[in-house]
Amino acid sequence: MTERPVDRRAERKAERKAERSEPRRHKQRETRLDTPRELRRQLVRRPAMSDDTFGRFAEAFARFMGTARFILWMTAVVVVWVIWNLAAPDAWRFDEFPFIFLTLALSLQASYAAPLILLAQNRQEQRDRVIAEQDRRVAAQSQADMEFLAREMASLRMALGEVATRDFLRSELRSLLEELERDESDEGGPEPDARPDSAESPRPT
Repeated sequence: MTERPVDRRAERKAERKAERSEPRRHKQRETRLDTPRELRRQLVRRPAMSDDTFGRFAEAFARFMGTARFILWMTAVVVVWVIWNLAAPDAWRFDEFPFIFLTLALSLQASYAAPLILLAQNRQEQRDRVIAEQDRRVAAQSQADMEFLAREMASLRMALGEVATRDFLRSELRSLLEELERDESDEGGPEPDARPDSAESPRPT
């Protein structure tokens, strides 16, 4: 029997295919859920802050900015700033007439205040949405309860229509009493005449 010539090209293709499939299998093994992941330690810890805590801070800040107290304090700071930089000696002035530093501080405050106010508004919208959903559920439940009570009242009215009332019982009892009195009066009247006695037959002599 003659041996078949070995195809070297086919063997090389098979080896290359196997080498290409190995990293894919390795990746599939890494992405499986039953294999634990390798935890990498972070050299620098990132500052972690709860969203709820930051949201409460944003709401408190926005609430404080919307009060007259904040406006008065801000007005007082600006007035003192301007008067100090205009009336103080040149050596003590830290912001000359164009008040560039004051403008920068106010713009920085506005740039931080706007996102905080938007965050507070978003939280309020979410809260209002939850409250509206709860009110809708309560309204639907109340409507269902009212419909149930209306059906129960209708059924009670229909049932009461078939029940004897007090006035009906009184009228029936009164009519029965009248019939009894009438029967008694008929029985207690003059008795009919007795039949005459039959004539005695003559005795034989």
